[in-house]
Amino acid sequence: MQLEHLFVQDYRNVIQADMDFSSGLNCFVGQNGMGKTNLLDAIYCLSFCRSSLSQTDAMTIRHGAGCFQLSGTYLMPDGGRTLVGCMSRAKGRKQMTRDRKEYQRFSDHIGYIPLVMMTPLDTELILGGSEIRRRFMDMVISQYDRDYLHRLIAYGKALQQRNALLKMETEPDPEMLLMWEQTMAENGRVIFDRRQNLAERITPLFDGLYPAIAGRGEHVSISYVSHCQRGDLLEQLKESRSRDRAAGLSLCGIHKDELEMRLGDYLVRREGSQGQNKTYLTALMLAQYRLLSDMCGKKPLLLLDDIFDRLDSRRVENILNLVSDRNLFGQVFITDVDRNHIDSILGGLGCECRTFTVENGAVV
Repeated sequence: MQLEHLFVQDYRNVIQADMDFSSGLNCFVGQNGMGKTNLLDAIYCLSFCRSSLSQTDAMTIRHGAGCFQLSGTYLMPDGGRTLVGCMSRAKGRKQMTRDRKEYQRFSDHIGYIPLVMMTPLDTELILGGSEIRRRFMDMVISQYDRDYLHRLIAYGKALQQRNALLKMETEPDPEMLLMWEQTMAENGRVIFDRRQNLAERITPLFDGLYPAIAGRGEHVSISYVSHCQRGDLLEQLKESRSRDRAAGLSLCGIHKDELEMRLGDYLVRREGSQGQNKTYLTALMLAQYRLLSDMCGKKPLLLLDDIFDRLDSRRVENILNLVSDRNLFGQVFITDVDRNHIDSILGGLGCECRTFTVENGAVV
């Protein structure tokens, strides 16, 4: 699939932008703070109904404006075109539309325009807590499995209710605990199965992509760890009641799952250099792309923000050779600070590309 046209108005620092894109590589060039990343974020918002950078919609509206507006025209795999829009007012609710028909639930849109985005903030996927890695798994699966998101919501509500009972000053009703534990176990088992399936599918893709970027000599691995691997989740929740009551929260369940990322025998976050971390993340994101392409039946959009930072020229060249292969990857969006640098890199690829210069929130 392909984003043919993008309109952005009053989104973060972008005053207005109206762009037609190449079906291959598209590059936003400009100094830091000019709005390159915000343009990528606008594309992200049209896929996920929210910003990748801001926690609230109000923070995405340009200072002094009353609302932001986004619209994208997409060429779909069947040859048809669709128009996706998003508008959020400073005082009012956000609206998502497809072909001018408003969605009643944003979750119905997730996965329609699959997208993979890599930013400098993704280092937290390695360095941060396990909840960030669970969120990564959830975001990937939700793009090709609509039921999964509903399971996550149901599990989260049951977990919240169980924790509330555990925090009570008086002894909680065992039947109430059991009711929420059964809901957690029922949905947790499905979530576990699908996360495990994700790990099994993405691992061989990752194993092939990492050496294609880094060359030989570095052994890396991904492994999924869950309480569900120890046995029946409902029985574990029952057995853990007294311990959980003392802690005031649920200490076992799929909300404690982990995706272990290793370099050799050690966790990447403990042993990896900045360049190795960046290579690991890039290989993981490209593996995510390949997986989504297979599962969704259409090639996602690929957004690479500041991809060249902390990588040597050989690894940068290897990455660009990979993503410019139209048999494996589709439309790609890249940001960089140096026009001469990007022109010299793209010049030798022999693929269709278009470059946009961004200054003070405008494309010039």
